[in-house]
Amino acid sequence: MKSLKSNLIVLGSVGLLFLGACSQGDQATPNSTPASPPVASPPASSTPATAPATATQGGQVVESGAYHLEFVPEKEATGTHLDVFLQQGDKKEPVPNAKVTAQVQLPNGKQQTLAFKYDAEGKHYAVVFPGKDPGSYPVKVTADINGEKVDGRFTFNQ
Repeated sequence: MKSLKSNLIVLGSVGLLFLGACSQGDQATPNSTPASPPVASPPASSTPATAPATATQGGQVVESGAYHLEFVPEKEATGTHLDVFLQQGDKKEPVPNAKVTAQVQLPNGKQQTLAFKYDAEGKHYAVVFPGKDPGSYPVKVTADINGEKVDGRFTFNQ
């Protein structure tokens, strides 16, 4: 009799676990909130209307209102060359008159601020990040366009 009761308890528990696992799909309920995006996807910016977009330079992209921010890191001998393509509108016209900075979080937790310079020939903002320690580097890019702030969050690895 004890083994029958034990078997029923085990079978019932497995059945409940199975039902719970089956109901954990991507179904939205009225009270559910959307899951946060994975690290590899572009994060939201401070402007309410943000959406992921297609990369035109092969980098990570954030759409923020009327602005398109694209982050392209490239390893070099002296560090990592960071490019930010700041464009506006459907035609993605370059925005040459912004003040672009980045807060880079180092693997040890410290932060470093970088000021980008506009490259008129390449129609983008650029800076060389001197760090070479292995790890993941979260980056918050802020563009000040005539007093309007546009933010994008990105990452790169060493």
